[in-house]
Amino acid sequence: MIDQFFDYSLGTLAYRSLRFETELLDIPNYQGNAVVNYTDAQTPFTRIIEHKHFEFGTSNRHQTIITKEYPMTWEKGLEPYYPVNDQQNDALFQQYRHLATQTAATVIFGGRLGAYRYYNMDQAIAAALQIVYNKDLFH
Repeated sequence: MIDQFFDYSLGTLAYRSLRFETELLDIPNYQGNAVVNYTDAQTPFTRIIEHKHFEFGTSNRHQTIITKEYPMTWEKGLEPYYPVNDQQNDALFQQYRHLATQTAATVIFGGRLGAYRYYNMDQAIAAALQIVYNKDLFH
């Protein structure tokens, strides 16, 4: 987190966090896929992960483990997962970005928390390559 790196000297950026609930179920299959996303307003969780589908057939055939992800407001002490990209936070991030270019030339700020951007996995990899190829401290 870029604001944490600078000890929140300009203020605290907003993040979203997650809460996880994991269950062992006595059924062979819960949802048939590793990940199912829920985008409707009535469902309190954002996705369910069924872990056995990542293991390629090595798990117990009579049970399955699922994890539900619930969105949470972030506060210090919790794990941040996503930046809150709104006008106020983007303006504060720009101040941190300026501070970083002035004082931390040997530090590369990347990923969702360093560049304060939402990235899908392909975008995160592309941004990392951009940093390496262009010697850009942010991307």
